[in-house]
Amino acid sequence: MTVVDHRLSWSGIAAGLGAGALWGLVFVVPRMTPGLSSVDLTAGRFVSYGVMAALVMALGWRSHTWPTWRQAATALGMSLLGATGYYLLLAQAIGAAGAAVPSLIIGTIPIWVMLLGKPQGLTWSSLAPGLVLTAAGLALMMQASLANAGQLPLAGRNFWWGVVLAMAAMASWTGFALLNAAWLKRHPEVSATEWANWLGIATGVGALLLWLLAGSEPKTLLAQENKALAAIACIATGIGSGWAASILWNKASQRLSVSLCGQLIVSETLFALFYSFVWDGAWPDASQWLAAVLFTLGIVASIRAHR
Repeated sequence: MTVVDHRLSWSGIAAGLGAGALWGLVFVVPRMTPGLSSVDLTAGRFVSYGVMAALVMALGWRSHTWPTWRQAATALGMSLLGATGYYLLLAQAIGAAGAAVPSLIIGTIPIWVMLLGKPQGLTWSSLAPGLVLTAAGLALMMQASLANAGQLPLAGRNFWWGVVLAMAAMASWTGFALLNAAWLKRHPEVSATEWANWLGIATGVGALLLWLLAGSEPKTLLAQENKALAAIACIATGIGSGWAASILWNKASQRLSVSLCGQLIVSETLFALFYSFVWDGAWPDASQWLAAVLFTLGIVASIRAHR
């Protein structure tokens, strides 16, 4: 039994890292499609995720498990927490307070997930090294954003409203990570792929409503010079960063503790940095190298603490 659990834990770690690698693509895609608004790009990604999930279920409708009404309602609620609702809060926060402070607040999600998802059998002293290393890496990554304080918005009503919205977005995705893992562990009869498909269909519906409410008009999108590249980017991130990443994350959530999953979220930042450097054809500076090392050491320390 011990050998099987060890094998499964390492497969869960690989799944979590794979999800981070796919999520990291989302950070470089907007730079490849500058003509699309953030709402259009996000809606396109999530609708593509929903279409992919619906196709998979339709093509194998005899072999797939279909959700009950209660499970469908749960999937819809989870999609609001982890996708469309989370994005709306974050977009509004950036609009009110700028990008720097909301990014700093959102960057603490891995730490909150690690803290709130700590297993009962794990001591705080064993979890501390991973937490400290991750916090130090996040501080280094954010210092460049906060260095030029003169460009930050004045701390007026809109700014503080943006801070509140960013904290709500942080709480939204943190809640999704905790509740998603708990739901999967309570329902072992539902596979990671099935749950990803259910979430995808719910997310696709929400994303379509998001685009209808806040997206660009069809004629504006069709007038884009790079509309083919934009369509490819939305489909690729919908299938990769949406559908496939959701399956991998669900597998990790089933096989690992929530605190270790929280640590693995940091891999999203590492891969996002790597993709950005490849796209720019540039090398990271000293602080970025150090932050990447601290993130990596934090992941290793957390894995050792959970063994």
